[in-house]
Amino acid sequence: MTSALVVYAGALHRAAGGGDPGLHLTDPAGRLLRRLDTAAWHAEPTRGDRALLSRCTGATLDIGCGPGRLVAELTRRRVPALGIDVSPTAVRLARSRGANALVHDVFTPLPGRLPFMHTLLVDGNIGIGGDPARLLGRCRDLLAAGGTVLAEVDPPGTRGWRATVALTDHLRTSDPFAWAAVSADEIAPLSAQVGLRQTDSWTAEGRWFTCLAR
Repeated sequence: MTSALVVYAGALHRAAGGGDPGLHLTDPAGRLLRRLDTAAWHAEPTRGDRALLSRCTGATLDIGCGPGRLVAELTRRRVPALGIDVSPTAVRLARSRGANALVHDVFTPLPGRLPFMHTLLVDGNIGIGGDPARLLGRCRDLLAAGGTVLAEVDPPGTRGWRATVALTDHLRTSDPFAWAAVSADEIAPLSAQVGLRQTDSWTAEGRWFTCLAR
């Protein structure tokens, strides 16, 4: 079997070269859960991205930064920003576009770089680790007083899930790993469980976002 990091890295390389990696998230039976838009991760920030980033007024941590489009844009805006990703390939690509990025797991200590005013969970990254409450609790711990978590969520009317999934491209399927999704209807009570309060929600370009305050 192939690790998810290997499949992810291959998709990032192909997308960076203009190819279609055909990267999908599937369940254990191979059924499609969602298509992953790797081309968008390499592109310039969209209007929806920029609306999100306009809320970043201080030091910002992008969790699961991928090839770094958001961190690079914040850097251009002179906002202190750091991206972290478990993939060395993603971090290398992020650095190549001027982003400050580290190979790092969000659930391990990040010494000397605390606290942040904002943490970002975009492009489905609220699913990291398969336990959104645990991830949001970790984000809370990384924030300064008055800081915010800015997260992208699934549309209202949909149902969140926690599952064992795999990454699948044109060539191979990864080993299983834990992932999750949270809908706009579910984020407020979920965040309240870990001491965060929803202060705003909005939609842009068919995407849904929320602001959670410590």
